[in-house]
Amino acid sequence: MRLVPLVIGIFVATPAAAQVRAVPAQPASEAEALRGVEVFLVNETAAPVADAGPRQIEVTAVDGTRLVLERAPGPTPTIAPGGFAKARYVPVSIANVAIPPSDQHPAAKIPAEETVVQSSTGSSSAFLDRFEPHEPIYGVFGTGDAGGKLQMSFAFRPFAEDAPLKLGNLRFAYTQTMFWALAEPSGPFRSTIYSPEVYADIPFDETTKVAIGWRHDSNGRGMVNSIDVNRIFGRVEKSFDLGGDWHLDVAPQAWFYVGRFGTAPDVKDYLGYTALTAAIRQENGLKVAITGRGNFETGRGGAELFASYPLAPIGGGIGFYLFGQAFTGYGEALDDYRRNDTHARIGIALTR
Repeated sequence: MRLVPLVIGIFVATPAAAQVRAVPAQPASEAEALRGVEVFLVNETAAPVADAGPRQIEVTAVDGTRLVLERAPGPTPTIAPGGFAKARYVPVSIANVAIPPSDQHPAAKIPAEETVVQSSTGSSSAFLDRFEPHEPIYGVFGTGDAGGKLQMSFAFRPFAEDAPLKLGNLRFAYTQTMFWALAEPSGPFRSTIYSPEVYADIPFDETTKVAIGWRHDSNGRGMVNSIDVNRIFGRVEKSFDLGGDWHLDVAPQAWFYVGRFGTAPDVKDYLGYTALTAAIRQENGLKVAITGRGNFETGRGGAELFASYPLAPIGGGIGFYLFGQAFTGYGEALDDYRRNDTHARIGIALTR
């Protein structure tokens, strides 16, 4: 998108508190802005500044529509003197009047108020600004014994971004992966993996993060056939701007095992100690990601491929991704980690 030739920048900060200048790209229309607007946060001071940008700004689209944009949740970057970082903003309303400046600088803060919506119980509420995507949420289906594979996943920030002692970096996450045997009578779920996590997600700059934490994977069964895998892991996440809205994300990861393995003391021979994820993606376009992991000593491991494309450009603004998933190797299902399988499935995803 083009940089705004004429931007109405209404910052939710007092002039003395603002330390970066937000320069948004100009959307063509409200419909285009719904896919997100890229905003450049320019540090015009002589010292590094940790700033996520103003919570809200106002822009005028090419077609004349005035929009109020709100910062999407994300890490607080440290911007070098004279440098810039990128942030993503989404529209919250169409503006007819200017936004009054607030009394406090809201950058690097998550709102403390809960969100309340009408629901089947009369109303439901949550601190929605603290939830983040984690692993992809999807439902995919294949032929034969591939069956269906369903996954739900989310991360939760228990503390605000500017909490003391760097508690704003803390995340709780939960992922559940289910394998649906559609070819069998009554279509049972033949295996489920339960994966809670606790980790610190530490940003180093606008393109680099380091995560350190603990993850538990279990098949949820009793003492007779329980499989429990506990790992302390470290991960580095780096994003490269390839130009033309294309990005390359690379995330090497390593771990060591702690505790007991239940009935699977040899599971580490198949899951290994390291993994590498690489993804190429275009904003609001195609994304292809592959993760490989394994044990170099035993020569066993597995690889998983995800390919996705947003359906929002289709009439009606469908909020799904067309999603393809494929796996080859050992350990796709924890219950059957010694089995070498190759499966391909296709379906939809809510996050990617």
